[in-house]
Amino acid sequence: MKNKAFLLVVILLLPFAAISQNEDTVGETIVIQDSITKKPIDPLRPSRAAFYSAILPGLGQAYNKKYWKIPIVYAALGTGIYFYADNNKDYKRYRNAYKRRLAGFSDDEFWGENTDESPLASPNISNDGLIRAQRTLRRNKEISLLVTIGIYALNIIDANVDAHLLQYNVDDNLAIKPHFNFNDMDATTNLGLTLDFKF
Repeated sequence: MKNKAFLLVVILLLPFAAISQNEDTVGETIVIQDSITKKPIDPLRPSRAAFYSAILPGLGQAYNKKYWKIPIVYAALGTGIYFYADNNKDYKRYRNAYKRRLAGFSDDEFWGENTDESPLASPNISNDGLIRAQRTLRRNKEISLLVTIGIYALNIIDANVDAHLLQYNVDDNLAIKPHFNFNDMDATTNLGLTLDFKF
């Protein structure tokens, strides 16, 4: 008895759940449509965001209204550029010292000095040490450049993917709708529920 009473209450209350929905009549069948309007999808939005980020890093994130990502983009790019410049400066120092030694001078900064500021008899860093330092610094410089280019590319990819995801439909596409049919053959009515899946 309790189950029947509960079922009766549910059936009686379901039409009131459809108050916020529009009704269109088609012949003798009442069709209830959702009143929720979906935002139109702009297919060019992702490519526009990627283009803006390619022109100026962070501009695509601003276009997507993800302002909190802009400092992260500039911090990452600035770090890569800083390490590239620092490695390049040190590489040039070791390279210039090595060139001066090949020219016969012994007054470079890596040679070393006595307490009376005269050059040492043998250098603190040998010629082989200068060559190894140049190789290491050149490799670090190239890695820093590649990382910076990679961060720049990630900035563009992030803006593109974010613009795609902003348009992703997260509505509830699962709906239970009541329907009411009038049968002309035997003059009866049919009340029922429809479960709709929209993919």
